[in-house]
Amino acid sequence: MTPQAGHFSRFLFGHYAYAGTFATYASLFFAARGMSAAQVGVLMALIQVMRIVGPNLWGSIADHTGRHAAVLRFIALAALVSFVSFFFAGSFGALFAAMLLVNLFTTAQPTLCEALALAEMRGDLSNYGRVRLWGSVGFIVAVTSAGYALEHWGVEALPWIGIGLLLPVACVSCTIREVPAAHDVHAERPPVLRLLMRRDVALFFASWALMVAAHMALYVYYSLYLERNGYSKSVIGIMWSLGVLAEIVLFRFQARLFRRFGARRVMLAAFAVAVFRFVVIGAVPDVLAVLVLAQLLHAFSFAAHHSASIITMQRWFAGPLQARGQALYMSIGYGVGGTGGSLFMALCWERMGAAAVYYAAALLAAAGMLCASRIRGATPAGPDP
Repeated sequence: MTPQAGHFSRFLFGHYAYAGTFATYASLFFAARGMSAAQVGVLMALIQVMRIVGPNLWGSIADHTGRHAAVLRFIALAALVSFVSFFFAGSFGALFAAMLLVNLFTTAQPTLCEALALAEMRGDLSNYGRVRLWGSVGFIVAVTSAGYALEHWGVEALPWIGIGLLLPVACVSCTIREVPAAHDVHAERPPVLRLLMRRDVALFFASWALMVAAHMALYVYYSLYLERNGYSKSVIGIMWSLGVLAEIVLFRFQARLFRRFGARRVMLAAFAVAVFRFVVIGAVPDVLAVLVLAQLLHAFSFAAHHSASIITMQRWFAGPLQARGQALYMSIGYGVGGTGGSLFMALCWERMGAAAVYYAAALLAAAGMLCASRIRGATPAGPDP
């Protein structure tokens, strides 16, 4: 493990604890503040929109100054301070402004933390999974605990919970030290736009965006889909927990998998698993045992694919482009892919029915697999990313 692995793990635990809790319950909070369904949809969409802006803005500043830890501390503290605005925002305009401001800072936090972690690993990514899994642990612990807290105190307690989760994130950010650069921070940097126009890089990001778009069938509609098929809220909660637990297990023990098969083959296998998973969900929604199996496959369709993507991206976005590479990874995947996938799934649900959403997701995953298979050159096998 690297010297700061514990700090990175705690930061990701705290960030994803906050992000998961807010994304899960914010729509209920907005509705309690008197927002219409359409207004709630617009406010929630700002999370994805700001994933395009925030990571690129702060990643660019961090790479330009070479002070990644300092920028991370600033945005962690700024997020904490700006979140106070939710205590006073009662109108749609005020909530809109609060969402823009808070997400400007929070969306860049995981990208900068991971950029620092990857820089400290200096090409040896054997411990990446063990660091990243704590984000998943934070997500499941906080979302479950917050659900009980909101049942007891009401949804108006969400701003207090948000502050309570952002405060330790800001505290942990102050313990993260700058990682000495392995390159001259004042040296000329390769143009990012020219790099993005390279065939392999464009194919990689296209495949990543398509995989995220496919997973919007889960992130946006899975709970509603299960409810429509007669499953209780407790079962729905268990299903979500199974998926997150599966990804935690894979993050923890993925080293042998990547050492034996390499990132390229793992990535292509993850796409194939995703296609199978989405087809099964769409075709057999009334057999719980099959849905449980499909949820356990989240270990591959999300966790294995994410780790394989991180090590693949290091071929082009290491050194002076580390933070901007992570920013592009977030903004292209969750910003562009997530937003486009959400809109496409909404169209499928309305015009062709609920099951069609998962068949469409399978097609998107298949298209992503085609893009990934056309990337020239084998990704180094290397250790676990």
